[in-house]
Amino acid sequence: MPASILGEVGNLPGKAVIRREGTFLNCPSCGSSHVAQVLGDNGGVSYVCTACGHSWS
Repeated sequence: MPASILGEVGNLPGKAVIRREGTFLNCPSCGSSHVAQVLGDNGGVSYVCTACGHSWS
C-alpha cells in the first residue's frame, strides 16, 4: 500500500480525476490539491489534505 494517496492516482479511471477549472483547493502545508472537506467539531467546515494529513479550517 502506498504511503500517500498520490500513489493510487494512476489506478483511478480518467473521469475520476477530472475537475472543473476553478474548483481546486490546495493544502497550505504541502501544496497538494488532494483535499477533503470534513465536518468540524462544532459543525463547521474543515479540510484535510489526503496527501500529507495536514488539517485546517
